[in-house]
Amino acid sequence: MTARIAWFDRDSQQIKNFASAVSIHSHTSRSRESLEFVQRTFDNHPVLRRFLSKRAGEAQRSGIPLDLKRGYWTPPLCPRSAYEVEKNQIEQKLGLRAMVSLSDHDCIAAPMLLQMVPALQTPISLEWTVPFQRAKFHLGVHNLPAAEAHRWLAELQACTAEPSTGRVCDLLRTLNALPGILVVFNHPLWNLYGLPVAEFQQQLEDFLALNNGVLHAFELNGLRRWEENARTIALARRWQQIVISGGDRHGAEPNANLNLTNASCFDEWVREIRVERRSHLLFMPQYNDPLEARCYQTFLDAIRYYPEHSDGACQWDQRTFHPGGDGQVHPLSDLWRRVPPFLQIILGVARLAESTPLLSTVRHYGARPVDRLPGLTGNGEAACD
Repeated sequence: MTARIAWFDRDSQQIKNFASAVSIHSHTSRSRESLEFVQRTFDNHPVLRRFLSKRAGEAQRSGIPLDLKRGYWTPPLCPRSAYEVEKNQIEQKLGLRAMVSLSDHDCIAAPMLLQMVPALQTPISLEWTVPFQRAKFHLGVHNLPAAEAHRWLAELQACTAEPSTGRVCDLLRTLNALPGILVVFNHPLWNLYGLPVAEFQQQLEDFLALNNGVLHAFELNGLRRWEENARTIALARRWQQIVISGGDRHGAEPNANLNLTNASCFDEWVREIRVERRSHLLFMPQYNDPLEARCYQTFLDAIRYYPEHSDGACQWDQRTFHPGGDGQVHPLSDLWRRVPPFLQIILGVARLAESTPLLSTVRHYGARPVDRLPGLTGNGEAACD
């Protein structure tokens, strides 16, 4: 079992040894991204908590109680645009053949749509939300058989809605029995729902004790800090797992890490990971930028105006959803006549970054020098041997 890590800014000569690059774990406009994190973030800060409480009171008086747990937003890039962003990075920046697997949350609408263009050769994939005890984990399920994809989606969604440990384990064993499918433990150390640390760690260990044998890889995530990814490498070594890339793109920036391969198709690459247990990761230059700047850029991408949006959702409030007075979820644009003044101020200040050198300055001065990148200079880093 071998996994090696290279960095574009330091190990570019290694790219010449490969014919293809694989981009997995990125999101499209078909992905529903929960707004519950906003509630948790504001709850942890007294000033923000008071601000949100005031807004909740205003919403209540308007007849639409604030309910961020049911609210969600959708990433700005439609399926074809999301595919092209990943493909173009691989072909134009690396000069390699591109393989792209888009994986929206509990949804296969994007790859099913792209399957209508056979030349794209897009696998049918999703990011499955797996409830386990009090935790929830995210698994990338890639390359579902086309003829059975909707049946599998229904099975996975039903398990998420009414979970049990036995049901989760049975589904994972059945997926593992299909040789073309790749099941990846996405960002395994990310405590997504803010459980007490000791409880989360114990539930992670319990989950792996039952299921590690039917998981095919752990993800080094392109939107998590290197310190967390390094701990994921240690976790993988302890559980004798291989690590692979997963960019987790939600905006317009292409995935910050990829897998390099000489496989000629996605099925061959899956075999390389599952059977041959070989993985060659490449971290792209944007991963070395400060995470705060990259997340801020994703926020700007999310609130940008897209005049040619293929779904017709040009404005950000057409891509953000909340329960209305009837209890049904609607775009925010249907729930108000105009954007509330306090939001106009917040968004206006945020957008100043696009007309000033602020972001580029933060990226420039916050990036690590090439000689301080993790790993063995010039030879990559052996993540698993």
